[in-house]
Amino acid sequence: MNSRLTGVGVGPGDPELVTVKGVNALRAAEVVVVPVMDTGERGRAEATVLHYVPAEKVVRVVFALNERTDRKRRETAWDAAGERVAGLLRERGSVAFATIGDPNVYSTFTYLAQTVGELVPGLVVETVPGITAMQDLAARSGAVLTEGTEPLTLVPVTAGSAVLKEALAGPGTVVAYKFGRRAGEVAEALRETGRLDDAVWGSALGLPEESVRSAAEMDGTPLPYLSTLIAPPRRADGRGGKL
Repeated sequence: MNSRLTGVGVGPGDPELVTVKGVNALRAAEVVVVPVMDTGERGRAEATVLHYVPAEKVVRVVFALNERTDRKRRETAWDAAGERVAGLLRERGSVAFATIGDPNVYSTFTYLAQTVGELVPGLVVETVPGITAMQDLAARSGAVLTEGTEPLTLVPVTAGSAVLKEALAGPGTVVAYKFGRRAGEVAEALRETGRLDDAVWGSALGLPEESVRSAAEMDGTPLPYLSTLIAPPRRADGRGGKL
């Protein structure tokens, strides 16, 4: 029987937002791998997983999740993680990898699956979708992501604020991920494009330290790294005006 690696999206942090299919996948796997930084603290994925599977089934694997400048160090960490997961697959046959949000949206799982696929012949790779931070923030803030024919643009601000500015100048809702360290630049981009008043941001969604606020309150102070922003377009056409 071929080894099976399943990427399971466990949502943005609230354990109640893991899907039934996601819980079943976590429980069916022989081992559940959770990514941790080299500093060793428990991450959101691990905390969420422990609501559904016993700790003895969970294996912590180090990734350089916050490494942006040293490519060699980052890729060395990915390779080591891939070797560790490949070993688990050879021993146990089925491994679930828990990732916050969705495994196909800016997820570490993408890199892991590529690495492990080269190490384990005949590997079967599957994913179980998860609720994303933008969906959770929309629900908690009342922001509407799309109406009618509006496009939806998702931008990681780790690519730089210029990419965000370009998106904000276009139509439809713009969602920004990982913008906390560039909060001042993001606020200025929103102001320049006339989107500041209607935009909202949130962090630690579903957790005790949750914060959901108007973007107009941003004063340039850095925010948590995993902060999410929703900047809707102006909708002045009335109900169904964008159909």
